Amino acid sequence: MSETEIRDDRAAGRLEAVTDGEVVGRIEYFLLESPARALVPVHTIVEPAHQGQGIAGSLSRELYALAGREGVQVAPLCSYVVNWAEHHPEAAPPAGPGLVSAAKDWLRAHPERF
Repeated sequence: MSETEIRDDRAAGRLEAVTDGEVVGRIEYFLLESPARALVPVHTIVEPAHQGQGIAGSLSRELYALAGREGVQVAPLCSYVVNWAEHHPEAAPPAGPGLVSAAKDWLRAHPERF
């Protein structure tokens, strides 16, 4: 089995796991600008043939690493990422409740986005 590469498609709002040139998993997100810049994951999807291989966890870890490199927070709305963050507090600093609330407001205002 080939190694999985994780790449950020910022224009599309997707963090993608790619194996042998095929996207096998992704986190769909948006960039919140206010009250602070944050990456907001909304959905985590792994293709059925690739489930159980740690892809969703690798995507979550890379999302937090990417946010750290950019100096922004993660305000997770995706239940998988919320759960992953609770189990990996060393890699996933919590976002303030105001930031999560603002992310939810943005999502309600832009239902066509997801």
